[in-house]
Amino acid sequence: MNGPARVQIHYRRLPNRLKVYDQRVVMERDDVIVTLSEPIEVASPMMADGDVMLETGSLAIWFTFPGAWHDIGQFHRADGTFSGTYANILTPPVMTGPVWHTTDLFLDVWWPTRGVVTLLDEDEFEEARTQGLMGEETARRAREEADRLIELAHDGTWPPPIVEEWTLARVLAHLGDG
Repeated sequence: MNGPARVQIHYRRLPNRLKVYDQRVVMERDDVIVTLSEPIEVASPMMADGDVMLETGSLAIWFTFPGAWHDIGQFHRADGTFSGTYANILTPPVMTGPVWHTTDLFLDVWWPTRGVVTLLDEDEFEEARTQGLMGEETARRAREEADRLIELAHDGTWPPPIVEEWTLARVLAHLGDG
């Protein structure tokens, strides 16, 4: 199935922040769409346990699974070094052609290249939940999804094989950039 060359992801962060990400489509199937972020620009590096996850100039390969309560990013530093696997817990994206809409549910799963899988941003999640920014059913579903991914990682079945198949070198070669 041929998809658009680019997608615009309207990424809502509760209560009312909206950021639109414009990404290149690498590969599209019914069960997964692989996209590449352009070099990322951030005010300061995104860190976890003292290690850089993303920084200005970084690339991320994104795996979006229609109907899923998460997406997966393969993060690379500005020099191309793979830093780890990241999952956003979010509402299943509503995909209308090249325009997608989703809402971030605060929890993130991070698996660095050196280290163990961890759950990030639980404090932000609890604050949003207690402030009523998301309903109890949505909060329950978000927590279940995060716990499920961590359990699958411990079982050795997460991330799915497609994530390891699409390395940065393969993506760049596929797009003619490598």
